[in-house]
Amino acid sequence: MKKTASVPEPQRNALWAQRIRQCREQLSPARLIVEGRLTRMVGLTLEASGCQAAIGELCNILAPNDVHIEAEVVGFSGDRLYLMPTGEIRGLVPNARVIPTGRAYEAKVGGDLLGRIIDGSGRPLDGKGRITAEARLPLGGHAVNPLERDPIRTPLDVGVRSINSLLSVGRGQRLGLFAGSGVGKSVLLGMMTKFTNADVVVVGLIGERGREVKEFIDNILGPKGMARAVVVAAPADSTPVMRLHGAAMATTIAEYYRDQGKHVLLLMDSLTRFAQAQREIALAIGEPPATKGYPPSVFAKIPQLVERAGNGAAGKGSITAFYTVLVEGDDQQDPIADAARAILDGHIVLSRQLAESGLYPAVDIEASISRVMTEIVDDNQLRAARAFKAQYSLYQQNRDLINVGAYTRGTNPELDAAIAAQPKLTKFLQQNMSQAVALVDSKKSLLSLYSASVKAASEPKMPISTTPTRLS
Repeated sequence: MKKTASVPEPQRNALWAQRIRQCREQLSPARLIVEGRLTRMVGLTLEASGCQAAIGELCNILAPNDVHIEAEVVGFSGDRLYLMPTGEIRGLVPNARVIPTGRAYEAKVGGDLLGRIIDGSGRPLDGKGRITAEARLPLGGHAVNPLERDPIRTPLDVGVRSINSLLSVGRGQRLGLFAGSGVGKSVLLGMMTKFTNADVVVVGLIGERGREVKEFIDNILGPKGMARAVVVAAPADSTPVMRLHGAAMATTIAEYYRDQGKHVLLLMDSLTRFAQAQREIALAIGEPPATKGYPPSVFAKIPQLVERAGNGAAGKGSITAFYTVLVEGDDQQDPIADAARAILDGHIVLSRQLAESGLYPAVDIEASISRVMTEIVDDNQLRAARAFKAQYSLYQQNRDLINVGAYTRGTNPELDAAIAAQPKLTKFLQQNMSQAVALVDSKKSLLSLYSASVKAASEPKMPISTTPTRLS
């Protein structure tokens, strides 16, 4: 102090100001943690007071009977926090301690992530030990400037003839598989998983049956497929928070590999379960329902998730994403299906009628579309695909008349050609689930079918006699 007192006053003031700044810098990372108390529980919603925490922050809830529950902040009102548990709730009592942790869930990413199966929080489920993370990324991801995205110009071989030729997929495209329950969307998703050429496959099994997780890994991916895959499983019995985190975790991992310059195939089954998880949380904390029980936040969350997929900046990798959408009651105007159709780069609709008639994969060519097909295929394929759809659609529109014998051959030459071509069109759409049809072969088959159709249409037809035959 003597030395300080001997310093002139202006310099002494500057010295004290410098010391105060240093103390503030040392204290700035520190955070005063104030415990709260659990005051209310309704359903899965927990209400705490006496503490402050940010949205998405994790809190530990400790009860006197050695109960430890982890919960995430999902909302607040005044001095009250709304929390949603990340696991099971057992043994909670009133006035349990609520301790904010100051952290949120992150995605562990690194070299040993390939071949692993994790849950929505990043914990391993395969019994192969912990994951040594080279980096941790926030689940919210990072926004990509739309003007910096590389345009979709390269076709992607998915191994399914009807999709390769009539609904061509581009690398970096985001497609939806729309179907009701039991129509075969999981089977089609499995076919594309096995047959699509990608550096890394990231699978998000969100809100589906727990039985399907092991079946998907053993029967569809197999040891060879798992070597280049990461599986994030948040089955139906997971909490709504874990189902949301499962979708975000899978997308964050896919972004990590895309930023490394790899071509990633992201498969999410299903987008509907993701939306339902957000609905459960939003309604529980008091958000009013808007459309068929879905609150507005659901329709904000879907594009926030989907827009993270796609091509990165020029020179970087890509994320080609397939999202399954469960159409409840086969209603294509279902709110989630309608919202997903508007934001995705195309949709493949599976028909229950085709599935019941034994046609697999049951792709409804009339109702399906790929919005980038015109940018990635040549004019010959486009012309052939349009002719195929026209003939197929014309037959379907008149099928009832044809089946009951109400149509007379020769009335409509175009319909006559569609009737003659129908067996070949149906056979073209059928494919064994264990058989891959390459992109080149799919295109050749379509062009060959188109050439045969044009040739048949140009041949002169025998006139139909209207003179009654005399019986002897």
